[in-house]
This record gives sequence, structure tokens and C-alpha cells, in this order.
Amino acid sequence: MTVVLNQSLTGISIGAVLLLIALGLTLTFGQMGVINMAHGEFIMAGAYTTYVLQKSISSAGLSLLAALPIAFLAAGAMGALLEWLLIRRLYTRPLDTLLVTWGVSLMLQQLARDIFGAPNVQTTAPDLLTGNIALGGGITFANNRLFILGLALLSVLALTLVLKLTPLGRRIRAVVQNRDLAEVSGIATGQVDRITFFIGSGLAGIAGVALTLVGPIGPTTGTNYIVDAFLVVVVGGIGQLKGSVITAFALGILQSVLEYSTTLSVAKVIVLVAIVAFLQWRPQGLYTLRTRSLA
Repeated sequence: MTVVLNQSLTGISIGAVLLLIALGLTLTFGQMGVINMAHGEFIMAGAYTTYVLQKSISSAGLSLLAALPIAFLAAGAMGALLEWLLIRRLYTRPLDTLLVTWGVSLMLQQLARDIFGAPNVQTTAPDLLTGNIALGGGITFANNRLFILGLALLSVLALTLVLKLTPLGRRIRAVVQNRDLAEVSGIATGQVDRITFFIGSGLAGIAGVALTLVGPIGPTTGTNYIVDAFLVVVVGGIGQLKGSVITAFALGILQSVLEYSTTLSVAKVIVLVAIVAFLQWRPQGLYTLRTRSLA
């Protein structure tokens, strides 16, 4: 029982990482229909932001706190620039967005190699986030994983409040439900798209900061997680935040428990088969997005 509980806690921490990455995709892919393969490189940008700040700020704790807003702004600006230069011309052509953003991701990876080098680099975690918390009965939870869990839940809460309570959130939901009606109602849909992309990409930057607490980072850091994050969004339901939350933690726990009795590769295969079987039964995912579109 202790082993199962420890593996479940590990799975929750894996789910928190997936959730942080999937939050941005919930906006850009789930709500805007853009298959952004460069999302992983926005994660990488957030991770390298932390690395650069640690070179400038001697305190690991202060550099981590400073990295959160700076990584959000840096990755968000990259996403907004990508939307303005390329994506806004391809909203009705999702396959083209996949191909274009995949090319952009390769370019950004090479740029990272040119600037920081090909080998992975390591950041230093603050002393407060090292070690474990003993929960009793031999059950422990790593401090850094607890921080990532709190960061993920805080990000979900902030995004939910923005979408539900702010004028910006209402405009985003209006554009998602019916773009044509939103335009004739006076909403600047192009501006809303750019802001939405900024927020989604900024959340990827925050995910990159969190990943520096898990292990080394490199030019392909984001690419290693992007497929799993897309699966979270699809299984949870396109554009459904609550579905992404449930799916991220469910997949994290399932993978962690399976890893204990098999191997990482076998566990990933079993999880993928389970996802395919679930989508055969419920292709729309856990939740569906209600729209007023006639298309």
C-alpha cells in the first residue's frame, strides 16, 4: 500500500507538469484550433530564462521567483509574434499551422543550440525546494514536486478567473463560440486572438521554469513533453479546462503506477493504448465545448 501511495504521489507530480504544459495548449489548440508544434520551444524559452537569470542573480530562490513573470512575458511575446507573423493567416488551415509551426520549432531549437550549446545545462534549486516532506507511514513527497503542483493549481485558478470574470475572458469565449457573430458585435477578433496566443504561450514559459526543478534542460526540453500535453487536451475535451485538469492527473498517476511494475517505455505504450481505446468510445473527450456556431 505504501508503494502504491508513493507512486500515486509521483503520478500527481507528473500530472502537475503535464497540466502546466497543457494549459497553454488548451487555449491555442483547444480554443483556437491551432496545432502549434512550437509550443515546446516556448517551454524551452521559459527554462532557459531561469538559467540565464541564475547567472545574473546569485540567489537561487530570487532567480526562480524572478523567472516566473519574466518567462511568462518572454514566451508570451514569442507566441504573439508568431501569431502576428504566421498563424493569423492560417486559422482556417489547421494542417498548415502544424507544418509551419513545426518548421519554426526546428529553427528555435537550432537557435538555442547556437546560443547555449547542444549539451543540456543544469540549474540550482533553492534550498527550500530540496529534500522531501514525510507524510507518515513511509510516504514522502518531494518539495520541488509540491511547488510544481501548487504552481499548476494556481495557474489553473488564475486562468479560470480570467476566462470567467474579466471582460477579456468574455471576449475570448465569444470569439470561440462564434467568431462571425463576435466580429459583427464589435469585438476585435484579431486582437483577441493575439492576446489569447500571448497568454497560452506565456503559460508554456511558466511550465519551462517548473521543468528546471525536475532535471537538466536543453534545446529539446519542450519537445519531450509536447505529445503528452496534446493528448491531455484531446482526451480532456477540446477547449475544456476542467477536462485537461482531470486528464493530466489521471494520466500521470496511471503512468507512474505502471512504471513501477513494468518499465517507462512499456508504461507509455499501455497509456497510449488506453487513450486510443477511450477515444474510440468517446471521441469528443471527457467534456465537449458548447458553441453557437452553425458550421
